[in-house]
Amino acid sequence: MLIGYVRVSKADGTQTLEPQRDALLAAGIDPSRIYQDLASGRHDARPGLIACLKALQPGNTLVIWKLDRLGRDLRHLVITAEDLRSRGIGLKVLTGAGAQIDTTTANGRLAFGIFAAFAEFERELITERTRAGLAAARARGRMGGRPRKMDRPTLQMAMAALSDRNAVAAEVAKRLGMTTTTLYYYVNGDGTPKAPGQAILDGKPAPKTPARAREERQAA
Repeated sequence: MLIGYVRVSKADGTQTLEPQRDALLAAGIDPSRIYQDLASGRHDARPGLIACLKALQPGNTLVIWKLDRLGRDLRHLVITAEDLRSRGIGLKVLTGAGAQIDTTTANGRLAFGIFAAFAEFERELITERTRAGLAAARARGRMGGRPRKMDRPTLQMAMAALSDRNAVAAEVAKRLGMTTTTLYYYVNGDGTPKAPGQAILDGKPAPKTPARAREERQAA
């Protein structure tokens, strides 16, 4: 079964889904099996993609217009592609730089295998960066206990660690010297930042967690 996904970045009428939908319909996809989002690939929530990924079953093929319709960035793209492969789901890209990817063909399976190799390489890099960051934190004397506030380097380590789907949140939180509740206040389970985490990445003051705000009220 073919299942399609389409996305444009703006919902103000300046961009339209129709060219993508037309291409997917021409590829033989039933209109009822095309999921869509009107959202930026990097920051906005994408309920259409979430529903699409949940609907896919082993033996299905996900069809997209271009690779950039699927991933927020390279890391997200290779992780998503590897997840599809591990679930026995194909991926077909109709145009653009990834048009050679079609796992219904031998060449397409080769291209998909390259993505799997990139995903493995990315996981190794994440593990290496996380270990290096934690070692640096310990060298600076942060051996445990919750940090006074979440800062950008700590947040980036948390995001890198949680982007590995094999990561255990409780263990990541422990190594970073915080509670799991605090970790999830800033970061989603897939390593993407929540609104307070995004504020830190944007250079804004770190929002206080509910627990820290409560402590400050009690101390006042």
